[in-house]
Amino acid sequence: MTDAPMTVLADPAVIAEEFAEALPGTFTHADAIAVGEEIVRLARSRDLAVAVSVMLGDHEVFRLALPGTSTGNDAWIRRKRNVAELTGEPSFLVGQRLAARGLGPVTPEMPEADYAPHGGAVPILVDGALLGSVTVSGLPPQDDHALVLEALRGALPR
Repeated sequence: MTDAPMTVLADPAVIAEEFAEALPGTFTHADAIAVGEEIVRLARSRDLAVAVSVMLGDHEVFRLALPGTSTGNDAWIRRKRNVAELTGEPSFLVGQRLAARGLGPVTPEMPEADYAPHGGAVPILVDGALLGSVTVSGLPPQDDHALVLEALRGALPR
């Protein structure tokens, strides 16, 4: 990976609005499992090769890698999740803000070894508190992000 400018794929304001609309009012252990299962259901119905991780605090409540994924997806999950948990914003939003400024993914606050501001990790905020995160790896950045939001909307009550 280099620090070449990232590609603008979506308007950061739209990403932020969609994120805010997808956030649940609560997030329990059962909710974490339901979101993970919804991602797997959606991925299987579309024949998508993705790896999924759902965190509740520091506990990985749900983890699954569908056929066609690799250990590389595990590394992407860790790095994207680190971005979402550091910033309290979706990794796709962080990356698209950098891209809109003509910047690359590497910043002093987010070294490439531990952070990847690419789509797929969404923090779970309830009343402003970070309760967990949902991360998908395996698709293009905007598609990883969209799959997480779709599963949040489909699995959890608003």
